[in-house]
Amino acid sequence: MPSSPAHAEPTIDEVQHRVDRLYHEAEQASERYNQAKVELEELRKDLDALEADQNRQDGRLATVREQVQDSIISQYEGTSISAVGQAVVSDDPSAFLSQLTTMSAYNDIQTQLLADYSTELKALDIRKSATDDRRAQISAIEQQLADEKATIDDKLAEAKDQLSTLKDQEREELLASRGGTVRLPTDVPVSGRAAAAVQYALAQVGDAYVYGAAGPSAFDCSGLTMMAWAQAGVGLPHSSSAQFGSGAHVSSSDLQPGDLVFYYSPISHVAIYIGNGLIVHAANPGAGVLVAGVFSMPYAGAVRPG
Repeated sequence: MPSSPAHAEPTIDEVQHRVDRLYHEAEQASERYNQAKVELEELRKDLDALEADQNRQDGRLATVREQVQDSIISQYEGTSISAVGQAVVSDDPSAFLSQLTTMSAYNDIQTQLLADYSTELKALDIRKSATDDRRAQISAIEQQLADEKATIDDKLAEAKDQLSTLKDQEREELLASRGGTVRLPTDVPVSGRAAAAVQYALAQVGDAYVYGAAGPSAFDCSGLTMMAWAQAGVGLPHSSSAQFGSGAHVSSSDLQPGDLVFYYSPISHVAIYIGNGLIVHAANPGAGVLVAGVFSMPYAGAVRPG
């Protein structure tokens, strides 16, 4: 019987393609993870505010409830003699009749108290419902975070398996090639606040890429841009998709050093433009932080922070 043909070992190019795909899929999950963390932080702030509002509403409702109870008790204790009977036994019927106006006003107040109680009760129900909704959203986001973290870990493990199929020398050559061929520029024409961001990003070239990291010696893509612009006093969220809404959008023909450049659809990668058609970015675990061409990845848009 003829033996079945042995499976051919993958070439370096095939492994490189697979590893790059896995790195990108892991980064997509990582940026979804980062965005979920941003949303989770906002939801928790919103929940704190809702719970405080609900507590205040509880206090207002308790106050109105006491007023209603006092009103009902007072009315009950005062009904042992009818209004007609009180007029009959009164020493001064005319004085009693003048009190009817006061009684009418009292009844109006009591009616208003009951209406207030109903209003405050409905308001409390609305706040409780909103609070419960936020808690459910937080629970869903926390589950999403766990799922995305598992996806990142799985993709990284698969990428390592792909690399393990290569011989040591081939693996070193592949990883070295991921560092790119663009030389680090020595003079970047930038001034103002953007200068601090660009200089910080350039100083990190050669640092490691770690999913979810934001320094001091390892970064993911949005962690690098966030920390770079923090040096200029500009706060950015740790999420590439969230950073896309952090400033004025600019065209690719109007890019200036310091601008944030975004890639893929949906957006899952961000870099800092440094002029002359170049960017600094945290690329992937095999390449780390490096300089590359601005159109070396599928271009999605650009933003000018600040």
